[in-house]
Amino acid sequence: MTAVRTGAGRGAIVIGGGVAGLATAALLGADGWHVRVLEARDELGGRAGSWERDGFRFDTGPSWYLMPEVFEHFFRLLGTTAARELDLVPLDPAYRVYSDPATGAEPLDVHSGRAAATALFESVEPGAGARLSRYLDSAADAYELATTRFLYDTYETTAGLRDPALVKRMPQLAPLLTRTLASHVERRFADPRLRQILQYPAVFLGGSPYGVPSLYHLMSHLDLDDGVLYPRGGFVEVVRAVARLAEASGAVIETGARVTGIATTGGRASGVVLADGRRLPADLVVSGADLHHTETELLPHDQQSYPERWWRRRTPSPGALLVLLGVEGDVPQLAHHTLLFANGWRSGFDDIFGSRPRVPDPASLYVCRPSATDSTVAPAGHENLFVLVPVPADTSLGRGGEQGGGDPRIEGAADRAIRQIEDWCAIPGLKKRAVVRRTIGPADFAAEFGAWRGNALGLAHTLGQSAVFRPRNASRKVPGLAYAGSSTLPGIGLPMCLISAELVVKRLRGDRSPGPIAEPARV
Repeated sequence: MTAVRTGAGRGAIVIGGGVAGLATAALLGADGWHVRVLEARDELGGRAGSWERDGFRFDTGPSWYLMPEVFEHFFRLLGTTAARELDLVPLDPAYRVYSDPATGAEPLDVHSGRAAATALFESVEPGAGARLSRYLDSAADAYELATTRFLYDTYETTAGLRDPALVKRMPQLAPLLTRTLASHVERRFADPRLRQILQYPAVFLGGSPYGVPSLYHLMSHLDLDDGVLYPRGGFVEVVRAVARLAEASGAVIETGARVTGIATTGGRASGVVLADGRRLPADLVVSGADLHHTETELLPHDQQSYPERWWRRRTPSPGALLVLLGVEGDVPQLAHHTLLFANGWRSGFDDIFGSRPRVPDPASLYVCRPSATDSTVAPAGHENLFVLVPVPADTSLGRGGEQGGGDPRIEGAADRAIRQIEDWCAIPGLKKRAVVRRTIGPADFAAEFGAWRGNALGLAHTLGQSAVFRPRNASRKVPGLAYAGSSTLPGIGLPMCLISAELVVKRLRGDRSPGPIAEPARV
């Protein structure tokens, strides 16, 4: 890391031991701060969690390793590389797609790489291959623009947005900001499956393809052009790697330490108050906890930059019903990543985001089978399945439980999802073969992570909640209080959480450039 030591021996407290909090601790420690991380739960990782039972180990959060250059940049800032910290495995196919059997459509295996992706599209819809190639050229250009101009900008000034090079591109950029992803895709492709492949990444952004701007077609560059990786051992290994680097930078990490308030002196952040009565002083407080929880629970009303009335006008990401299944026998019908796309595509998103929210039935859902790639996540002769059903951000859906013991609404929706997988993917008896079962619902996200309305990911990436319109990484009301995580700049996902940590450091350094911090000359 460059020799700008903004901490100079000063003390910082980081609230939350999720990836954003741990990454912030690592970067602050390398910048000379004495850092203490306080995690309320007994395990690190936050939403990037892990759960073990009877020889199975499940990731309970992120499962797609995308934007590898963001991970690499973060590791290089700390004097190491992704290759040293993680055992990354390329997935082939990147994922498999099933449609409703009533359509008569065969499953599609999506392989990364321009030639393979265009060949698949051409085989489904004549002429679509050439159109996809042009689409991916645009996606790659948008991705380059995002990583060099938007994602690493703190937006403390508008200088980056007024850059002549960016202004010159506005005629091409403007339609991507004013048109939805769905309309952008539908103008180019007719086959429903191809449209769904290109629109589904909106879910990774916590939104609907009918609500996120088409600039986010850049996501297709990641899975179709770039490729999908998997960290052997699961995403818990990413958490462990970032925690190792935080501790190597001198950070002290304490679990079971619930912060109940942020202390101020003279209007400036001066430490935290814990549930056990301790008051810990600090020159800097960084909250990696849920932003709504931080603002409305840890600060008095007059110190809130984003009070409750602000949140009433915002859109959360969907909630999630997670179904963790330890299954006896093989399940070759499923790839490492499998997507099931329902016919009622738009109505499913209306169910989640509309004025009368409900759990879609049938749902467009996602299944991860890490045991297809990793023998460490399940006992021999068994499979590990993680099922994600996007649902409304609604805590009234209840909490999950083990072996069918959760809220009846949650368990009923889980049973429907399992039957859907059985029927669509031709896996009879899947439910009976499950020797381990756990469900997790929106109320669990609220109880465990303080997640606003039980959402699974953070603030959705609508146009009004992206880039310059997204909450900044520092409080407007309380000097010395900074924010990192999925509801702040730059947004949702593990790579974004790593960047949010870097934005905290850039602010402390007074670095207002739109790009990332310069890496060391040698690593």
